[in-house]
Amino acid sequence: MSVTSADRSVVTPVSLSQRLVVAIGASLLGLSLVYFAGFSHLEAVHNAAHDTRHSAAFPCH
Repeated sequence: MSVTSADRSVVTPVSLSQRLVVAIGASLLGLSLVYFAGFSHLEAVHNAAHDTRHSAAFPCH
């Protein structure tokens, strides 16, 4: 019988506070990227974000 890597995996518990820190950090990063792209005076950054929204079929105007 062979032992696979799935058989040797160890599940480490993640506390609620750790999950909240990750969720808040991800939210802040996402909001800062949206804010930067939306209000950027760099035409290339703004257009890239705009084109990405259209390619995802997300209405923006």
